Amino acid sequence: MPSAKTELFEEQLQESAVMFKALGHPARLAILNFLAETNSCFTGDISHEIPLGRTTVNQHLNELKKAGLIQGHITGIKTSYCLNQEMLEKLKTSMEKLINTMNCCGNLNCE
Repeated sequence: MPSAKTELFEEQLQESAVMFKALGHPARLAILNFLAETNSCFTGDISHEIPLGRTTVNQHLNELKKAGLIQGHITGIKTSYCLNQEMLEKLKTSMEKLINTMNCCGNLNCE
């Protein structure tokens, strides 16, 4: 018997839901945009770049890491954050599949 209702769904849908949920806050989108704009791993305090406190930014970073969208590597006393390109490709594929599935009605007016 599944311990959580999410386990009733196929693994790909569960993985997609985790990634989509991680994208559900503007601070997380801002962090992803910032990391993409740096075009490399960022070592330092991301809270200097995002208009939120350090603790709040760290909570958002943890959510993005749990979803696999970013990676954090400790170097000395600082953490280096990078986008996880493999998971971003999975996210892109999942999103395209979802959008293509929703395009089922064509030009019909669904009411």
